[in-house]
Amino acid sequence: MTITMSELNNNLQSSLPTNASNPGTIQNGDLMLYGSQTLVLFYKSFSTSYSYTRLGKVDDTISLASALGFGNATVTFEFEQKEKEQ
Repeated sequence: MTITMSELNNNLQSSLPTNASNPGTIQNGDLMLYGSQTLVLFYKSFSTSYSYTRLGKVDDTISLASALGFGNATVTFEFEQKEKEQ
């Protein structure tokens, strides 16, 4: 899925199912849904009182802030299925 993410709300064309809770602390690389139409990819860690639906996490966050920290960004999300351990 490729979308243009902006610094504002409602960046999705349609609503997604939610299961929101307050994480207390946002971690750099967290991918969450705010409401049902706002996808958020966090590039800084901080405390929060807001509720989000946790979707996933970016593993390699070393350059995330410099890549996403200014204006709009076009982001491609890909699902990687891990092989089962034997």
